[in-house]
Amino acid sequence: MAHLTLDQGKIDRCRRMAERIAVSTERMIDSHTTVAIERSVLRLLGIEGAVQQKGGQWFPEVNVLVESLRQKDREKKALSRGVLYWFANGMIQKKMPARELATAVASGKIDLLALPRASDQEIAVKARALCQVAVQNLENQRESRDRLRAEVGDQFDSEGKNGPLIYVIVATGNIHHDVIQAKAAAQAGADAIAVIRSTAQSLLDYVPHGATTEGFGGTYATQENFRIMRRALDEESRSLGRYIRLTNYCSGLCMPEIAALGAVERLDFLLNDAMYGILFRDINMKRTLVDQHFSRRIIALSRIVIHTGEDNYLTTADAIENGHQVLASQFINERFALNAGMTQDLLGLGHAQEMDPEHPNVFLYEIARAQMTRDIFERSPIKFMPPTRFKCGDIFYSHLMDAMFNFVGVLTGQTIQLLGMPTEAMHTPLLQDRWMSIKNARYVFNGAKDLGREISYKPGGVVEKWAEKVLDDTMKHLELIESKGLMKAIEERAFAEVSRTETGGKGFDGLVEKGPDYLNPFFDLLPSGKRV
Repeated sequence: MAHLTLDQGKIDRCRRMAERIAVSTERMIDSHTTVAIERSVLRLLGIEGAVQQKGGQWFPEVNVLVESLRQKDREKKALSRGVLYWFANGMIQKKMPARELATAVASGKIDLLALPRASDQEIAVKARALCQVAVQNLENQRESRDRLRAEVGDQFDSEGKNGPLIYVIVATGNIHHDVIQAKAAAQAGADAIAVIRSTAQSLLDYVPHGATTEGFGGTYATQENFRIMRRALDEESRSLGRYIRLTNYCSGLCMPEIAALGAVERLDFLLNDAMYGILFRDINMKRTLVDQHFSRRIIALSRIVIHTGEDNYLTTADAIENGHQVLASQFINERFALNAGMTQDLLGLGHAQEMDPEHPNVFLYEIARAQMTRDIFERSPIKFMPPTRFKCGDIFYSHLMDAMFNFVGVLTGQTIQLLGMPTEAMHTPLLQDRWMSIKNARYVFNGAKDLGREISYKPGGVVEKWAEKVLDDTMKHLELIESKGLMKAIEERAFAEVSRTETGGKGFDGLVEKGPDYLNPFFDLLPSGKRV
């Protein structure tokens, strides 16, 4: 495969700076939990029920339970010990299994704070035993998923050696209709299906319950929806004789919970970014940084490949002028993931082909950006996103843009190629739109399969010079971020021309400082890459 001649010393320096940038947040991350982390702890114990509220809406038991601790504790100290302290004590006192106790608490029959207290040692032993069973369940689910991959055949290679994996979206709002579209896409040649999440679900501080049929712009991410789609794709995998991957969105106010549910229901990919929620959903930065660390530790155990969200930067900032912000964010996302115990082959770092198509030599610049991403993160499954910003109602022009995007993908050895749709600027793609895009990609991927091995880049040419410029700009940008600290740099618009503050944004009240007696054995049992 063709490679660029990049200065390895500069790349190494960028990684060292990213490590120091992440270190500057470690004390804050380690000293806090969030309501979402506490709910995810309960979900990992198998609690998935819901209670019906006024108006008929079903509200998750885990939310009711965590909120009951906050509301009944005037000094707001209960959660600083961790929900598991109170829940494990409840199981000891009431001699109830986890699901039965959760239902009793959620229905108001038991007040965890009013129960007699076992010794701290007895509670800690009980909590650890519960977490060990939960971790074993995640490992069993991971092994079950991997057995199916081996059984039906799996061509996925994290370094992209087998050509870009064809990745498409479904977004009907109805999980049962999504299944139909997903199966049709797999039959047409798709390798991975992403179920687009309903608009603004990332701003809900709870995970909706059960199967859903009325999402707007996508389908709600729920545990039951995960089960339904996973079962459908397992059936299709066996029918087609090749494994079909499932993707959903692990971001927003419920990031750790979605990670837990994705791990339990055997998902393959999760969109999970350290800064996306801060920048594009105005979620409090401290809460996001705390949540992303715990979510990625669950993901690391389950060996789910994450997709980061750097492609979004170029929808608000100019891709020519600000492409270095993408690379800087990739270095930072990589370091946060490694700190959570993830390995390079699980880091689907994101980037996109979003430059103005009218810009002179734009195609060369896009090749430079794609190739440098592939070269710098050579052991990671890079995810390449299609052009969207400059698409319009001209479906023929859009289809041509997607073909050029596909060509860049196969030329530069991208791993995961999210296909563009000719009609995406007009409406949610239909079955035939997806079929056209898959046919387009298969033609280009097959026709140019080995082109990257047949060419080389001209030393000092346009492609190499542009890559060098982006790397130099990235190094300067990381120097600036390191000098200010990540949170201050975000406040001063270091990424995507967006400013956020440490105490602003949604969900800040869900950030909880850990007490000296905080109890959560998952922090000992899940993988971690942080220095001790």
